[in-house]
Amino acid sequence: MPSMRLIALGLNHRTAPVEVRERFSLSRERIIEGLDNLQEYEPLQEAVVLSTCNRSELYVAADLQEGALEAAQNFWADLTGNKEKFEDFQQYTYTFLDDACIHHLLQVASSLDSLVIGEGQILSQVKHAYSIAKDAGATSTVLNLLFHRAITTGKRVRTETKIAFNPVSVSYTAVELAKNIFGRLDTSSALLIGAGKMAELTATHMVSHGVKELYVANRHVSRADELSKKFNAKALSLGDVFQQMIERKLNVDIVVTSTGAPDYVIREKDIVPFMATRDGRPLVLIDIAVPRDVEPSVADIPGVTLYNIDDLEAVVDENLQERKQEAVQAEKIVVEEMDSLLDRFNYLPVQPVLAKLSDKAEEIRLRELKRALAKMPELTEAEKRAMEKMSHMLVRKMLRLPMMKVTDAAGRPYEQFYVRALNSLFELE
Repeated sequence: MPSMRLIALGLNHRTAPVEVRERFSLSRERIIEGLDNLQEYEPLQEAVVLSTCNRSELYVAADLQEGALEAAQNFWADLTGNKEKFEDFQQYTYTFLDDACIHHLLQVASSLDSLVIGEGQILSQVKHAYSIAKDAGATSTVLNLLFHRAITTGKRVRTETKIAFNPVSVSYTAVELAKNIFGRLDTSSALLIGAGKMAELTATHMVSHGVKELYVANRHVSRADELSKKFNAKALSLGDVFQQMIERKLNVDIVVTSTGAPDYVIREKDIVPFMATRDGRPLVLIDIAVPRDVEPSVADIPGVTLYNIDDLEAVVDENLQERKQEAVQAEKIVVEEMDSLLDRFNYLPVQPVLAKLSDKAEEIRLRELKRALAKMPELTEAEKRAMEKMSHMLVRKMLRLPMMKVTDAAGRPYEQFYVRALNSLFELE
């Protein structure tokens, strides 16, 4: 560990309900304002604030002295405006110190602590939180090292495991299944029947996959129009949508339905004449409504693939299990990166004295080399380069053993003995 205390304070989707998380949610402006006052909370030295819809966390590096944890709590309470009622919220919070703090952040950046394991947004949010703190001048050596390593760990987990490989939301799974049938969506048109939240999520995924055309049909055209404007889609009335399909005015390949209708919205009699116009091109129907929107016999029509909510949830459950298996491998990466970072932290206390020794040796080397070259003006450029290299190697080899000894002593009981010895022997202070 570095010669500082690492502290993480937080609450998240597992420990606090949304009404509590809202109380700790922070804007970028408020975070910057709070970090500007960090020096008022001794012994805190560095800080990063991570605030998302599912979590609010404070990471600090503090001097090793009494009161560090209390100072961190006071800073977080003041920052979030919960000073008066902070004790009431402590039942929802967690605290991680030193090694546990490191492990927690690496898990967060790797999406192992997320509501949905393997989701990709958290790594960007960690980067953003660190960027804000760094730009505000609230980070230095310790948190710079910690957050760089956290970001590296998150990237490794996403590239070396399949933790984010399979979709784990019903709406995203629906789009992936359609894409698997057509190969790609930029040559396909899609019709969404219904204009609720699920339809909006599905539209978001459709557009992100580059669907060629998007239509929204609803009993109330005004609601379809409202949703279609968000995605540059076309709004339709549900009353005549099937007639338009049959007349080839609306040639769609994918139909996703999510209405709240008590009875079937799509029946076999609606789809049979439409399939006769498609020249063998398949049609995918995805019914994510409960009760179901699509008459089950539609699945028997040649060329039609029908998925209902149970089919999708079965895929989601399978994908979640796969992600959990990948999380085991991801945790191994987290532990590996954590051990490596702890080794780096162990060297921090001795780095200043080693840098001073190296700088002083380099200063002497350059001064003596300059004197020697001044006495030998007849040397060629190649000979001067040879002397430069020889002097550099002499210094490097002379310092190698003492620097290795000091490095090996880092984090050990006799670390300060070597530091003091170097300072005294070479007059580095």
